[in-house]
Amino acid sequence: MRYIPNSPEERAEMLAAIGLKSADELFRSIPKAVQLGRSLEITEPLAEPEVIAAMEDMAAKNTASQKPSFLGAGVYSHYSPTVVDHLIQRSEFFTSYTPYQP
Repeated sequence: MRYIPNSPEERAEMLAAIGLKSADELFRSIPKAVQLGRSLEITEPLAEPEVIAAMEDMAAKNTASQKPSFLGAGVYSHYSPTVVDHLIQRSEFFTSYTPYQP
């Protein structure tokens, strides 16, 4: 899933387009009993490699990951920024001769 951030101005514009003043109005149909009602307890912003390292630390707590696995047939794990996937799918990087090939 891709994350596309919106500025506060853009969010206000989108809400105005549907006739609302706030996100609370947007979610008013959700019963208060099932709403969180407090701020999320999240960390400070992290760079992508830091997020990956944190996720790997959590995954290391799974004992199954400590046993040998031969899945992948020799393909090793390596870091590739998620922006690479987005960039290689851009139409500017395809040629007119082979549109299926970046």
